[in-house]
Amino acid sequence: MVDNNKKKVTGDKMIQLRKNVLFIVILAVVSLFFIACEGPAGPAGADGADGADGIDGYNGVDGNVTCLGCHATENFEMKRAEFARSSHSVGEVDEGRADWSGSCVQCHTSEGFIEYATNGTTMGGLVGGDNQFVCKTCHDIHQTFEAQDFALRLTTAVSVVDGSDFLLKGTNFLDVQGNSNLCANCHQARVAEPNIASPGTTFEITSTHYGPHHGAQANTVAGVGFAEVAGSMAYPAEGSSFHIAASCTGCHMYDGNHDFTPQLAACNECHTTIDFNYGGVQDDISDLLDELRDALIAAGVVAGDDVDGYHPVVGTYPMAQAQAFFNWIGLTEDRSLGVHNPKYVEALLQNSIDSM
Repeated sequence: MVDNNKKKVTGDKMIQLRKNVLFIVILAVVSLFFIACEGPAGPAGADGADGADGIDGYNGVDGNVTCLGCHATENFEMKRAEFARSSHSVGEVDEGRADWSGSCVQCHTSEGFIEYATNGTTMGGLVGGDNQFVCKTCHDIHQTFEAQDFALRLTTAVSVVDGSDFLLKGTNFLDVQGNSNLCANCHQARVAEPNIASPGTTFEITSTHYGPHHGAQANTVAGVGFAEVAGSMAYPAEGSSFHIAASCTGCHMYDGNHDFTPQLAACNECHTTIDFNYGGVQDDISDLLDELRDALIAAGVVAGDDVDGYHPVVGTYPMAQAQAFFNWIGLTEDRSLGVHNPKYVEALLQNSIDSM
């Protein structure tokens, strides 16, 4: 008699045995994937052809270095900290207002300046986007990613907006050379001197804000745009200032400085001096400015004091007095006390005093 229970046990053992064998086989196959089975290496073959060079500024070492010129953490943070201390980063200089004209936003907002640099004109009112100055305000960045990619937006001679005719680089152009011309787009008088604006024997001052726009340093450096009245001193030839060659950026951005504070090290490239009062020039110009101011107050052209400031008095004046005021306020707001162009500034002030 056949014992079915035994058959069943024997069959179960066979099934389990087959499963065990199959598991061992699978494990052995899988193990082959983790076992290096490569034999000894044969002799090296010939070198392949060199790949094509990467494009400078886009990839490879040159590209990385180009980007790191600005974006290296230490350099980038230093430039940001320097610029945060500058007059271009605080106050009304970069404060957008909806009632500003196109000429205001051109110099007082980032997007307005970019629009002007790109199109040659701007629309009035507050410009959308970034209004505070940033790197891209002055630098034409992230276009080609090459070394010249962070070049300044404007470097050619500047077309003045005050109606004056200058001989320098053609009619009606102000040229302080190269990178400094970027500065000249905003740092110009914007108003013609009285005898050009309204020729005659008298001139009417219609506003207590009359005068060249604050900060006409490019005119001072180039020696153009002020009222060159006759007097005891001769004027230097137009554009003869050594400071054109020294340049705005050469003094105010010496060694890459971005807070625009003039550096004595730049002066010492040409002069031996321990301060900006080289040869007593700042003392002399300060005295002349005070003397001319007092003469204008005595004539009733200027009112005010050292506490609340000075301003012109609305009225009609002899042309010489209006021109003297124009020179006084413009050279006061130049703020260099003659450093930007000593001989030109001294002649303007002394001859204005003579004419009064």
